[in-house]
Amino acid sequence: MLARRILGSWTPLLSRGMKCRSFASRPASSFQQECFDTARSDEERTDIDWDALGFGLVQTDFMYVMRCTLDREFSTGALNKYGNIELSPSSGVINYGQGLFEGMKAYRKEEKGDGLLLFRPEENAIRMQVGAERMCMPSPSVDQFIHAVKQTVLANKRWVPPRGKGALYIRPLLIGSGPVLGLAPAPEYMFLVYASPVGTYFKVNLVVSHRKEFDVFNLNLLQEGWAPIHLVVEEKVHRATPGGTGGVKTISNYAPVLKAQKQAKSQGFTDVIYLDSVENKYLEEASSCNLFIVKGNVISTPVTTGTILPGITRKSIMEIARDYGYQVEERLVAVEELCDADEVFCTGTAVVVAPVGSITYRGQRLQFQTGDTSVSRKLHKILVDIQMGLAKDERNWTVEI
Repeated sequence: MLARRILGSWTPLLSRGMKCRSFASRPASSFQQECFDTARSDEERTDIDWDALGFGLVQTDFMYVMRCTLDREFSTGALNKYGNIELSPSSGVINYGQGLFEGMKAYRKEEKGDGLLLFRPEENAIRMQVGAERMCMPSPSVDQFIHAVKQTVLANKRWVPPRGKGALYIRPLLIGSGPVLGLAPAPEYMFLVYASPVGTYFKVNLVVSHRKEFDVFNLNLLQEGWAPIHLVVEEKVHRATPGGTGGVKTISNYAPVLKAQKQAKSQGFTDVIYLDSVENKYLEEASSCNLFIVKGNVISTPVTTGTILPGITRKSIMEIARDYGYQVEERLVAVEELCDADEVFCTGTAVVVAPVGSITYRGQRLQFQTGDTSVSRKLHKILVDIQMGLAKDERNWTVEI
């Protein structure tokens, strides 16, 4: 049953007009009884084995759509049945890559309850606005963005995994949907939010590539979704260049890294670390997550100067680490510093906090501390406890819906 929901054949329901009414001026919880096709109740079972959930697309029930023209602001949006969308062959996103996306998660607050938590959604909204300005696109307001996310989560509430089994991954998209032939901003734009239940991001790769390296402790961590990953430094392919779009979450940042990532995975690595494109000696980030190194009480992360995405999880981990007495530095981090590092870890919405077991650089395999007493494990637990409502949120980072 699960296989039929993953990358299945979807009917273009949008083009048939099967959608819910607009609810932008009403409480987000009030819409569920007014869809043309009645939403399934939260208690209705899905056909998912939550214990086997990985980071793959699972078709859910609804998505949110909002549109505007280039010279106007976004107006009221609406929930639609999840399905294909119709775009002109000459749309700005297809021809010129004029598009942005965000990544967020919703967690269940209680074991058996209706409470759901978002983590710092206003940060995602602001980051999309910054990216939209760079890409010459209009963007939703912070309130519109958060409202759309809330409605999408509530409409797909039954797909939020039980607490401790994963999260509902939320993907807001902003794309140039209008037709354009010459190189120019698209005349029309679409803001779309969909969601999919997810488990651990690196889980499948770890099982396939590194099972022989696990001891009993690490196998237990794998079951928790927190086993070490293994990276390789890439010196020929660069993720971003100064003056480019590496510092915003545009869709065009990601396809160029696929070749290097594919090659690394074929060699048994989990992912790739990229260096700066000017001197080719400073650490930047992995394909889809930020990087930290630990030496004693000092935690260092590459400074964001336009080529590194300013991750929200990155920002949160830095704040938490400072609160717990660590010295946190944002600076240029030379690749040679890996030789002396005690720990290395990655952060991101998808990976949360991922400990790095080893990094291979010019054929030399550097190994790092991981495990229950590591700094990354401590920071991971503090962050996740806040995200899931297990610890007091003294920073007011979570939003309950």
